[in-house]
Amino acid sequence: MGTPIVIAKKTQDTTQDVVLHSQFANRHGLIAGATGTGKTVTLKVLAESFSRIGVPVFLADAKGDVSSLAKAGASNAKFDARIQSLNIAAVPFAASPVVFWDLFGEQGHPIRTTISEIGPLLLARMLKLNDTQEGVLSAIFRIADDQGLLLLDFKDLKALISHVSEHAAEFKTEYGNLSPASLGAIQRNLLALADQGGDKFFGEPALDIMDFIQTDAEGRGNINLLAADKLMNTPKLYATFLLWMLSELFERLPEVGDMDKPKMVFFFDEAHLLFDNASPALQEKIEQVVRLIRSKGVGIYFVTQNPLDLPESVLGQLGNRVQHALRAFTPKDQKAVKTAADTFRANPEFKVDQAITELGVGEALISCLDEQGTPQMVERGWIMPPHSAFEPISLDERKTLMAQSIVAGIYDQAADRESAFEMLQQKVTDRNQQAAQAEQDKAQAKEQEARAKQHAKDQAALEKQQAREQERIVREQQKEAERAAKQREKLIQDTVGTFAKSAARSLGGSTGQKIVRGLLGSLFGKK
Repeated sequence: MGTPIVIAKKTQDTTQDVVLHSQFANRHGLIAGATGTGKTVTLKVLAESFSRIGVPVFLADAKGDVSSLAKAGASNAKFDARIQSLNIAAVPFAASPVVFWDLFGEQGHPIRTTISEIGPLLLARMLKLNDTQEGVLSAIFRIADDQGLLLLDFKDLKALISHVSEHAAEFKTEYGNLSPASLGAIQRNLLALADQGGDKFFGEPALDIMDFIQTDAEGRGNINLLAADKLMNTPKLYATFLLWMLSELFERLPEVGDMDKPKMVFFFDEAHLLFDNASPALQEKIEQVVRLIRSKGVGIYFVTQNPLDLPESVLGQLGNRVQHALRAFTPKDQKAVKTAADTFRANPEFKVDQAITELGVGEALISCLDEQGTPQMVERGWIMPPHSAFEPISLDERKTLMAQSIVAGIYDQAADRESAFEMLQQKVTDRNQQAAQAEQDKAQAKEQEARAKQHAKDQAALEKQQAREQERIVREQQKEAERAAKQREKLIQDTVGTFAKSAARSLGGSTGQKIVRGLLGSLFGKK
């Protein structure tokens, strides 16, 4: 059952191996030691060994030198002398199947996740928020869920925070007080994280964590190597990203119990970053994931300088340990040495605390679980030599391997589908259009009212003008009638006068005049 993985040769007798049994490799482990004592070589040896038995590996390359896993080693005088001292006849140099990843997309395939997937708890840690600000951030996520707003990338979250800030009074009843101070702090920390390149971690296509659990054509587990030299400048992002990965694995993988070998092994370099300034809620989540993910077939190996970097609740769950040298120069160093020594099952052949300070480069104290799953007695041993090279690969070699990768072309181009940013922009556009339409309708109504008033005014003026014209016509007609009457009267007078004169001349004398006067009098009503 299982496969014994040779980690080292015993210092006292190099013909005897110190082994890690693969069926207990998911019981987690610790690689500790001061800088320059050989932790990186131990890390490479374990990663190569797991890969050879078909176990996929994930590890972070904090200094850029672990990329040498992708290149076969070569013999040299110093190396040959070392393997001879370990009674090793020869080393089968070989490259391991490495898939390169990089959160910034520069030295590997981009790794992305969405804002929604990482959730408010981990995002709050990444943004260094206090408890109050974390509560506001949780409310923002709840608002997004309730309003059907997808939070995929940075601009989605920024747009939603602005939206919440503008409508805080409307949200207060249902979601509590969303203070401008907390919203402002979240926005400022988002900008700071974006300035450090953290915004590149959020978006689509989001990483399918199952792409880490792959083997090559020869059945060797892929070693997923994260370029972390630049990432280490943003330790909160680094730690949160790795914790997110563990959480994703925990969610996605089924319960399997103990197997002949793990489904995956996860190396967490600079492990102290995971626990620095962690809130109680986050600390509890970390401990829960570490405790329970073993049943999913995943082994976690913490790599750090000092065992004191890990909480006791986590340290107590690490069944496989490789302790390189520690230096006891200060009281704190001495405490670390004592802590490291106390975690091992004592060996009567040497004093553990003394041995920790005496170990040479590449030498370590090792204790793994035996065939019954109980801690072995601690052994002092020389770490096995890696099969890969010691010098990092070149940029051209890295690019070639990336082009041949099983995930080439899947994550390299970012996608930007409609999400909260676009949806909120559309809401603003709709509101602006509605406001513009309402303003236009108001202007049109006002214009129609003005036209109606002007029309009524013009109609009244026209009617008044027509009335005046009618009056003028009537007056003209009256004047014309008067003139006509006068003309008739004058005509009659003239006619009668002419007739009278003519008659008077014709009749002659006074008799004629009397007749005429009588006639005229009767004509004009005179008697």
